[in-house]
Amino acid sequence: MHDRAALSGQNVTPLELFFDLVFVFTITQLTSLLAKDPTPAGFLQMVLIFGNVWWMYGGYAWLTNAVPPRELGVRLLLLVGMGGFLVVALAIPTAFAGSGLAFGLGYLVVTLVHTGVFLRTTEQTAVKAVMALGPFNLTTAGLLVVAGLVSGPARWALFAAGFALHWFTPILTHPTGFRIRSGHFVERHGLILLIAVGESVVAVGIGLGTIALPAGRIATALLGLALAAGLWWLYFNGEEQRAEQAMDAAPYERRSWLGLNAFGYVFLLVLGGIVLVAAGMKLAVVRYDQPATLATAVLLAGGVAAYAIGLALFRSVLHSGPLLVRLLIGVVALATVWLGMAVNPVVQISALVVILISGIAVDAATS
Repeated sequence: MHDRAALSGQNVTPLELFFDLVFVFTITQLTSLLAKDPTPAGFLQMVLIFGNVWWMYGGYAWLTNAVPPRELGVRLLLLVGMGGFLVVALAIPTAFAGSGLAFGLGYLVVTLVHTGVFLRTTEQTAVKAVMALGPFNLTTAGLLVVAGLVSGPARWALFAAGFALHWFTPILTHPTGFRIRSGHFVERHGLILLIAVGESVVAVGIGLGTIALPAGRIATALLGLALAAGLWWLYFNGEEQRAEQAMDAAPYERRSWLGLNAFGYVFLLVLGGIVLVAAGMKLAVVRYDQPATLATAVLLAGGVAAYAIGLALFRSVLHSGPLLVRLLIGVVALATVWLGMAVNPVVQISALVVILISGIAVDAATS
């Protein structure tokens, strides 16, 4: 017996939400990777891994938009894809070391399931589009498997090649064959953003482990929750409704480009900002009463700035609202780096919370 949402195909189904919960483990792992190695090299590793993984997650959002998981076979294959994502996530912390092959093989499973299930759609334009896209995805998966068999600069080069091939593919294949159902598409991406923000709070708690909890450290963690709430509010203050309206108003052949640009390219920056903030918070709560290191201060400020500027670009792509306030949030957030380094992370996080609250209030009044 099928649930009503799956039959209608208009809403995100429980299986899709379950899938997202597994995928967001990759966000937690990326946060841990960056917090452990908050250097330019660690940042570049995070970007290369996230760029490859986000492309395939987006592919699954497009997949269930076209092929709602109502059939038993589709559901079972999606569970296999979830298993692939779990292996990928487990391998992230050492993807550039001993777990590179596990990462590549997990990614290959994710890619094969995606292409196979997509070909089950009865919409011929989508089948044609997948036939053009599939070989590029499989080529990237092959590059990442080979990356797991080599080491050093060769592995970096193959990860970078996979990243570039994925995100240049739309220029070569043109995704106009996909007929996006706006409501489902916007809701699916909103849910992954919501879960990612929540995972950023969980990551901070995991980072504390069993260390002592003086009042100052608890206060810092609570400020981190307030910061996460501000990030949540900046998007979930009507942004989904405006995005859905913008996509509904666009012709079908234009919707696929809007979806790719707004929820693909731009969400790289938005979700990447969440990873930076979460990594910065993990470092901040440990040394909350000492001047922040450059890495901690930059992760906190840069994460909020990336998120806010990403949401400004999101609006720019969809023509769904004014941009100035969000751009200002990003610029002013960057200026808090000196606060963290001159005083401590608590002062910097407090300033970031005030900036977000002020920006949300002004944005709500002017949108």
